Amino acid sequence: MDILLIVLAAICLFLGLVGCFLPVLPGPPLAYVGLLLAHWADKVQFSVSQLLFFGFLVVVVQVLDYVAPILGAKYGGGSKWGNWGCAIGTVIGIFLFMPWGIFFGPLLGAFIGELLSGKALRVAFKAGIGAFIGFQISVILKVLLCVFFIGCLIKGLIG
Repeated sequence: MDILLIVLAAICLFLGLVGCFLPVLPGPPLAYVGLLLAHWADKVQFSVSQLLFFGFLVVVVQVLDYVAPILGAKYGGGSKWGNWGCAIGTVIGIFLFMPWGIFFGPLLGAFIGELLSGKALRVAFKAGIGAFIGFQISVILKVLLCVFFIGCLIKGLIG
């Protein structure tokens, strides 16, 4: 049973890391489920305070995931059109233009979204840059948290 729990935990952690880039997968929450599964195995044990702290980190990162691109676009003078464009550009970029689409999809999407809303070229570009920076910050935070969780599992398995 321990092997099954550890394998499922590793799968959840891997999918959580992938979910940092794919909007359809909830990256950090999925990785947290992996830690919970690992916790139920005899080989890996976390304290209740560790699990609560890890859960708190997931909540904070998830909130920042939604807030950072919005704040970035607003700081850059953007609107909801830019935010929607950022999200759509992210999905299109990931599926059609890997690996560069991850980086430039949000930027181009926000830029195009702002242009469609009637903004001037310069204003749309500034909003696109803001959304792009906010999105990249949120992705980096999610990746760091998932990598940290993977490290916790590895440490628990070998230590």
